[in-house]
Amino acid sequence: MSERAAGSIFDLGYRRYEGRRLGRRDAVLALYVHGLRASFGLGRRTRSKIFPIGLAIVAAVPAVVQIMIASLGAEGLDIFRAEDYYFYIEIILVLFVAVIAPELLGRDERHATLSLYFSRGLSRSEYAWARYGAMATALLALTLLPQAIMFLGNALVGDSFTGYFKDEWRQIGPIVAAGVLISLFLASIGLIIAAQTPRRAFATVGILAPFLLLTFISSALVSNIDNIVGRLGIFLNPLAVMDGFTRWLFNAESDGGPLMEAAFAGGWYFAFALALATIAVALLLRHYQRRSL
Repeated sequence: MSERAAGSIFDLGYRRYEGRRLGRRDAVLALYVHGLRASFGLGRRTRSKIFPIGLAIVAAVPAVVQIMIASLGAEGLDIFRAEDYYFYIEIILVLFVAVIAPELLGRDERHATLSLYFSRGLSRSEYAWARYGAMATALLALTLLPQAIMFLGNALVGDSFTGYFKDEWRQIGPIVAAGVLISLFLASIGLIIAAQTPRRAFATVGILAPFLLLTFISSALVSNIDNIVGRLGIFLNPLAVMDGFTRWLFNAESDGGPLMEAAFAGGWYFAFALALATIAVALLLRHYQRRSL
């Protein structure tokens, strides 16, 4: 007589989920928050925080120096003016993008998590928008926070807080507008380059190279070719474009250099930056729409 196969039933304690089921909006928000935290290494090992947070601190150093000078009674001495501040920290912003953009996109590709994201309600375009929003918001911490520290610090150490605010409140609009546009502009350039390879080192070099090489090429064209072709070379330099629309927003004159030689109205730099950021974001969306998993 053959023996019957015996089996056992175990109660694993699984329970039916009774909570609120979140939708696509919450998925995008969660991915955005995750990207923003990852930009500063939050939730990761200490060494992941050193570089991004260190750059954020360095970006605020000119603001702290200006406040210290004002607190010593030299209120009229503006070493770091609001319209010049972004020029002083532009290299810091580029380094931040070159390190963080590959981290936001490359990690998902290296760990093969994109297929998990797209197997749920999150669409490919929503993924790209969430990462772009996180990168731009992280950059805002390096552009707007130091300016806010400098503005409020100068007001607090002055003779009259309300008097300083009454005299300088018109600076707030250009500060915010320039900080937002710089963040959107750099984030779009950094992410579209970083999306081309999952290798972090290659992506970082790929982001830094255009800023370094195009700066020299642009300066050579503007300085050595005395016609419209040479003048248009100024638009090859992303840093010069940033300086151009920033001074236009502040209604400030250029201190010299390639911007003065090119002699374009500031509105052209503003329009070019918006157009380039729009094209870069469109290419980023197209990249993920066409990408095979």
